Amino acid sequence: MLKDNKLLFPFTAIVGQEQMKMALLLNIIDPGIGGVLIKGEKGTAKSTAVRSLAQVLPEVEHVKGCIYHCDPKQSKGLCPSCLETIMSGEEPERSRSPMRVVELPLSATEDRIAGTLDIEHVLKTGKKKFEPGVLAQANGNLLYVDEVNLLEDHMVDLLLDAAAMGVNYVEREGISFEHPSKFILVGSMNPEEGDLRPQLLDRFGLCVEIHGEKDLSVRTEIVSRRLEFDADPEGFTGKYAEDTQRVKDTLVIARNNLRNTAVSKSLIATASNVSLYFEMEGHRADITIIRAARANAALLGKKEIDREDIATVAPMVLTHRMKRKPFEESKFDMGELRKCLQEY
Repeated sequence: MLKDNKLLFPFTAIVGQEQMKMALLLNIIDPGIGGVLIKGEKGTAKSTAVRSLAQVLPEVEHVKGCIYHCDPKQSKGLCPSCLETIMSGEEPERSRSPMRVVELPLSATEDRIAGTLDIEHVLKTGKKKFEPGVLAQANGNLLYVDEVNLLEDHMVDLLLDAAAMGVNYVEREGISFEHPSKFILVGSMNPEEGDLRPQLLDRFGLCVEIHGEKDLSVRTEIVSRRLEFDADPEGFTGKYAEDTQRVKDTLVIARNNLRNTAVSKSLIATASNVSLYFEMEGHRADITIIRAARANAALLGKKEIDREDIATVAPMVLTHRMKRKPFEESKFDMGELRKCLQEY
């Protein structure tokens, strides 16, 4: 887990990679989008961007002292301890703290991720004893998996299932335990080191493919900012303090306004038509387009989504879901998208 936000390169100081930054912010506004997969060559600020999000993540309310950071406003999806407190008629004490970026070590085992049940303790006392894992820390936070394509498939399945259901379920020797595990899943990878199976790709709400900047002036600015940060981290971070706070405040407002951002039936039909046009299987793409478009509208302070919101998010929703032959790069044609939006 990242502990010291001050020593992180400021999120607002990252040059370029606008689509990547937008995908991350949209998921903070609406975690229901389903996370984001960042694909790109090495040295393109993938890890820097994700880790620096810790500086702009909003504060959330949770039950004080709960290791799972249960949401006290929820009556369902609570850990056994918080549920027992509420069922007894007690009002749990509340606390507020910023969301965190929890990082999954690449070498983590399944037990380290999901947690373990102490079977010996159960046999001796008759009571369950659970040792929480990474999925417990991730509840209510952002879980970052670098080089996600190098994880074994069943590990990725475990993370995606927990993210989709919001619950981590562990069973050993016929004894089970479950706890809430709602988090924003962010994965990054270098395609040169191998890809994920299409079934796993589809489970990520958004996907962005980033590349190194080709413009000389932009590359020069990237190097200059990095050198300045390395020479004086605190001073450099201070230069972007106002911008960082502005982004943080914007995210809080957007999260609060999300439910009131209107979505018309005609725009839902437009999103579904886009999915049909690009031959999407199932309905996950349709739903994700609408959720991401609504988050984008909330980010921009709009009261309802429009076609431009759909045009903005559709490439991030559709690119990794498009059918392609083995070893063929996925390409998205914005011209085709504009044509589809104009015709419907």
